[in-house]
Amino acid sequence: MASITLHDASGASTGTVELDDATFGIEPNVAVMHQVVTAQLAAKRAGTQSTRTRAEVAGGGAKPWKQKGTGRARAGSSRSPIWRGGGVALGPKPRKYDQKTPKKMKRLALRSALSDRAADDKVVVVSAWDFDTPSTKAAAAALAAMGVEGRALVVLSPDDVTAWKSFRNLPSVHVLTAGELNTYDVLVSDHVVFTEATLPTSAPAVAEPAADTSEEGA
Repeated sequence: MASITLHDASGASTGTVELDDATFGIEPNVAVMHQVVTAQLAAKRAGTQSTRTRAEVAGGGAKPWKQKGTGRARAGSSRSPIWRGGGVALGPKPRKYDQKTPKKMKRLALRSALSDRAADDKVVVVSAWDFDTPSTKAAAAALAAMGVEGRALVVLSPDDVTAWKSFRNLPSVHVLTAGELNTYDVLVSDHVVFTEATLPTSAPAVAEPAADTSEEGA
């Protein structure tokens, strides 16, 4: 297991802590991370875009002119897609962009992202955020003392209300609970800051895909 520095709430070093190799020490699987992040971003899409077809546009009930004898092309409705003010052909309609992603793939992608950050020494662990009162100034000072620069992801316990109020107003800090930890937020952050309570200590094993034993052409 790799050892990293353990900090207190002021940012001072208080010892070391071990990182679980199954979570922070694997070879990152870039393809799986890409697929999971793509699915996450797709799920965020509202999918509410909509255009009216010729059946939904008002008007156009009467035939514009008689079928023959005018010298003009045949027309049955003034709301045809080729007419100005007509409906839209093959336009977008409300839909869902969700993609089904296996749980094992999500776990592997998250462990790959955390391992990538750990390999770059971008994982920080704090014993506990023992702020007496919410203080954005104290939170910013603590991150600066730990060398956390750029975008930071702070992972808290659900009961760390004071710490959450301290970090929420920092524009470069994104706060999550341990249960909300995900691949996308880890990858878009320069540093990931855990407490000892939220630091992952183990990870479920990822089963290898079963070999295809069926005969060709069966």
